[in-house]
Formats: sequence, structure tokens, C-alpha cells
Amino acid sequence: MATAPDFYVGFGELNPGPQAHIASALFITLIQDWGIRVLASGQQVKDLGPNQSHWSEPNWTAPQEFVILGFSGWPQGLRVLLFSLLLPLYLATLAGNLLILSLALAEPTLHTPMYFFLGSLSAVEVAYTLVLTPRMLAGFLLPPGGQAVAPSTCAAQMGLFVALGGSECLLLAAMALDRYLAICRPLYYPQLMTTGICWALLASCCLGGSVLALGLTTAIFQLPFCRGGLVNHVFCDLPAVLVLACGNRDLQEHVLLAACMLLLVLPLILILLSYTRVLVVILGVGDGAGRRKAFNTVASHLTVAVLHYGCATAMYARPLSSRSLEEDKLVSLIYINLTPLLYPAIYTLRNRDMQGALQRVVSQRTMGVVQQADLV
Repeated sequence: MATAPDFYVGFGELNPGPQAHIASALFITLIQDWGIRVLASGQQVKDLGPNQSHWSEPNWTAPQEFVILGFSGWPQGLRVLLFSLLLPLYLATLAGNLLILSLALAEPTLHTPMYFFLGSLSAVEVAYTLVLTPRMLAGFLLPPGGQAVAPSTCAAQMGLFVALGGSECLLLAAMALDRYLAICRPLYYPQLMTTGICWALLASCCLGGSVLALGLTTAIFQLPFCRGGLVNHVFCDLPAVLVLACGNRDLQEHVLLAACMLLLVLPLILILLSYTRVLVVILGVGDGAGRRKAFNTVASHLTVAVLHYGCATAMYARPLSSRSLEEDKLVSLIYINLTPLLYPAIYTLRNRDMQGALQRVVSQRTMGVVQQADLV
């Protein structure tokens, strides 16, 4: 009777044939090779930095949409309360900045470089508020789950936010330069701050913010996203979107920190140096009334600069590894709602020229209404 081949018998007997020994050796070799690769892969994952993804490249897929979570996880009653509190602030911010812009355009006595830049700053604040606040307020009333937006919409919101915020940073530096020239170089001020130079400075500020916004937005959205599209913020903010990206994010984070240096640190140094020199000159020359007026102007400008650069530095001049998105989301309520409201309050309450212009406009409107009533 014929017997089975040794490699069949080997699976049922204790003494396998030579073919079984060869198969076992091959199997063990494969297992060892697979184990070495697993260990190497584990070591590679362990060696990944905090700015690299542990997902394999085949799993890197671009999300079809981003979902802005906002405060959708909070209780509905609390969200409605926040909406009722922040909506009046939003309307007051728009009204205050539009009032400053209207006075700077309509009142002839305010057709000076200082109020030209102040009106431009108010226009930027109006656009900044319109880009961020309406969607944030709508998020308080929507059902839980967040707001779904297309990637192009998310990129546009991020780009506009950076462009307007960057333009505002540079405008504040231009205002500090204007005050420095007006107080420290009064004889040359009319030749140095002409209408053409004012428009050139404004265009440079807007162009600088736009170029930086385009570079940052492009650098972030060229990355693949493997962690879904859940943006844990009230809008498509740079760090909140960047943490969703795959691969090595070191370049993008370095670009973000470099932009913070360019838009925050350097203009702030220029502002502090300018106003320090201005204060030295104010305290050394002029009468009491002139010193008081100049000091009030410098104090209002410096207050706005500290508020703006303080919030921006606290938010963006930090690495991703030290961030808490929940804390960033809470801080965003301050720089989106409160800081823009303080600007018109500071400029109108502490500025006698603005107060006088407002009184004249109100008086003219009142006299016009009275004359129309008399004619009737």
C-alpha cells in the first residue's frame, strides 16, 4: 500500500521529513522578518515629532467639508444666553465703527492724516466683524453638531481673517508713525504726511496683510487632512485647522510663528519706540493744555495697540504643542466681540475733536428737523 509523502505525514507525526523541516524554517524566517519590520515601524512611529501624523499616507484624504463646532456641545440655554448677550455687542461695534468712519469722511475738520488712518482702521474693523461674528452668532442657535462649510469657504474665511487682522496691525504702526512725525517733527510734518503718502501707507498695509494671508492660507491648505474636518473653534482659525493636518507640520508652524513676529513683534516695537519718544517730547515742551491734548491722543492710541497686540500675541505666538483649543475658543469671544467694541469707545470718549464733530453733526441734523417742522 502506498504511503503518503513525507510532507503530508510530517503534519501528523512527531518525526517529520526533510521537506517539513524546510517549510518550517521558511515559515519561521518569514515570521522573524515580519516581526523586525513591525518593530522598525513602531520605532519610526515613536520617533515622530509632535507635528507629524501617525496615520499612514494611504489614509490621508481631504475632507469634503469642515464642521465648525463652536459651542455646539454646550447646553442650549447657555448658548441662547450668550447669543442674547453678544448680539447687542455686535450691533454696537458696527454702529460705533461706522460712526467714526462717517465722521472722518463727512466732517471737514477731521480731514487730517490722523483721522484718515482712524477712519481706515474703523473700516477694517467693520469688515473684520462682518467676516467672523455673524457665523459665530448663528452657531449659538443651530442644533448641536456644528456648522458644515466647504473647504473653499473655510479657506476664504481664514484668508480674510488674516488679511484684515494683518492690515490692522500695520495700520496701528502707521498711526504711531503719524503721531511721531506730527509731535516730534512738526516743521516737516506737512511735507512728510501728504495725502498721497497717506494713501500709499494705507495701500501698503492692506497689501502686506493680503500677501501674508495668501501665503499662510496656501501653506496650510496644501497639507492633506487625515483627522477629519471637525474644527474645534468658532471659525476657521489657523491653529484649529492646522492641528487637523497630516504629515510634517513643522514648516507651516514655523511660517505661522514667523508671521507673528512680522505682524506683532516688529510693529509693536515700532509703536512703543514712537510713543516713548512722543511722551518725552510732550513732557518737555508746550503749555499745559497742549500737553494734555497730545497726551490724551497718545494714551488712546497706545491703549488700542496694547489691547490688539496683547490678544493677538497671547493667541498666536505659541507653538501648537502648548495650545488648548478649548481655551483658544473662549479667548476668541474676547477679541471677536469685546476688543472691536472698545476701539470706538476709546477713540470717541477720549477724543475731543471726534466729540466736537459728533456734536456739530447732531446739531445740524436737529436744526434741519426743526426748520422742516416750522415750514410745515
